[in-house]
Amino acid sequence: MKQPFKWLMAVVVVAMLVTTAVVVWPMRSDAFSQQIVKVGAEGKDVREMQGRLKFLGFYTGKVDGIFGWRSYWALRNFQYEFGMKVDGVLGPKTKLKLYNATTQYKPTAAELGVPETSKATPSAPSAPSAPKKETYRPAGVSDNDLRLMANAVYGESRGEPYIGQVAVAAVILNRTKNAAFPNTPAGVIFEPRAFTAVADGQIWLTPNEQSKRAVNDALKGWDPTGGAIYYFNPDTATSGWIWSRPQIKKIGRHIFCR
Repeated sequence: MKQPFKWLMAVVVVAMLVTTAVVVWPMRSDAFSQQIVKVGAEGKDVREMQGRLKFLGFYTGKVDGIFGWRSYWALRNFQYEFGMKVDGVLGPKTKLKLYNATTQYKPTAAELGVPETSKATPSAPSAPSAPKKETYRPAGVSDNDLRLMANAVYGESRGEPYIGQVAVAAVILNRTKNAAFPNTPAGVIFEPRAFTAVADGQIWLTPNEQSKRAVNDALKGWDPTGGAIYYFNPDTATSGWIWSRPQIKKIGRHIFCR
């Protein structure tokens, strides 16, 4: 009986070593620096973060090495999905988790900041333009739209966690970008049978500051839903059709769908 026991112990030890090697796989020394990186930072660490987040589908902007709000919300979504502390800060733990999640990532020349060579005839230099700033309000969103969005978020999701309230606001914005829906928040909100809060009158309740903040965070680019255009509460939904929609995730009591 001793010999099989020794073999079993050997197998267990080998399995533990392999598992440990996978979990604590060291980062390349040139992947990230030791600095803690926050909004407003620029440089190689930011490029590395943007490229890897883009590889995973969290970041959709340009890999430009500028830690703006789009990068911030992409990083927060990554931290949330991977069960980490959600603070939008690129610290040592987030760097390691991001690196281990993107071991197949190979940056392009553009992502590394290497300028592309061009054979075109050089033109006369033009006057430098002012740097572009990220806006918190998409074009076409009026003050009335903002108020209605806060009302809708409050009426639809005031009992949900904060991330669930941001998610409802994000769905409204996602619909404005989808050809199947009206192209303004007001049009989306008042589309027939679109929102329960409109049907039962809760749309006219006075929203609290948290609802307004959730709308503002969604306008800054935070979309916890991953691009959802529908959501429903499985405990109260009466439509069989909504269950046919491809589900993305559940946040609070709502299921978000494409």
